[in-house]
Amino acid sequence: MENAGSRVDVRLGDRSYCVRIGSGLLDALGGFLKQDDFPPVCAVITDSNVGPLYAPRALAGLAAAGFQPVRFDVPAGEPSKSLAQAGELCERMIGAGLDRHAFVVALGGGVVGDLAGFVAAIYFRGIPYVQVPTTIVSQVDSAVGGKTGVNAAQGKNLIGAFHQPRLVVADVETLRSLPAREFNEGCAEIVKHAIIRDRALFDSLETFDRADSAALSTLIARNVAIKAAIVAADEHETTGERALLNFGHTVGHGIEAAAGYGKFLHGEAVSLGIVAACILSMKKAGLASAENDAILARLRQFGLPTRLPAEVSTEAVLTALRADKKFAAGRVRFVLCPRIGEAFVSKDVRMEEIRETVEALR
Repeated sequence: MENAGSRVDVRLGDRSYCVRIGSGLLDALGGFLKQDDFPPVCAVITDSNVGPLYAPRALAGLAAAGFQPVRFDVPAGEPSKSLAQAGELCERMIGAGLDRHAFVVALGGGVVGDLAGFVAAIYFRGIPYVQVPTTIVSQVDSAVGGKTGVNAAQGKNLIGAFHQPRLVVADVETLRSLPAREFNEGCAEIVKHAIIRDRALFDSLETFDRADSAALSTLIARNVAIKAAIVAADEHETTGERALLNFGHTVGHGIEAAAGYGKFLHGEAVSLGIVAACILSMKKAGLASAENDAILARLRQFGLPTRLPAEVSTEAVLTALRADKKFAAGRVRFVLCPRIGEAFVSKDVRMEEIRETVEALR
């Protein structure tokens, strides 16, 4: 069909789905859904930033294709990723008459995708949903893989479910509306994918031009393919393969929680976590200092932080880290990088080493 863009398949047996990537795909959303035999009624969940920009187009396209969309907006920002907000959405959907034969469209960034996916996972014990990600972070990472959830006071994503989308539609033109800070924070996930899996991708980022739509689509598709392959190999994070995607996230999530959600954007906290992981990788995995320097340069190229502000205390970071799902029995499953393009999960990282590493971030 017209505006089909490129396609990456996430191969999960009877839960397989495709990710469409390209320019102008938002207008083709209804057509994609018609091809896949979705039910007629859907909840379009978006936020106060994305809704005014893209919800009218999405709803018009859905209606033109014969669907009956009902729009639900939540406040933009990380505080909306809460159990209270999920419950409120469920109540509003019930009030609007949506039943188990409805489906959800998540239109927005990572917060909306995680929240709306979680609502779909629990609403009438689970209904289908579609991801329509509008940020770099969500297009290359959070919209793919079926991890849905909300935050608890003690840490990120502690309440959630594995619930795979039926379709992901990533329109790279929606990235044009992102302020530079939001665009750049998403690039932390791109750098992460390159570090753990793709040296050639890492090298290519040095000359990346965000104004080139074709190059942007290719970059997004390449990252989605990395994520899709890892998810297909370890959907529920049982073999250790999917845990590689946590590179930079262990300390990053601790920093994000310790600083208070909203002080750092997710990708900015991940950037600091990547720096921490590289410090530990030099000590424990043989990462060369020249490669560490190259990673720092790539993060700085995208305006990402590499130093932790003094007001974020080490103890607060460690307290938040202990509540993380990756922490158990006094140890943490920590992803280390021996060289750019490779990574492995280590159980040989002690809390005292993480403490020293957080201090070294200052």
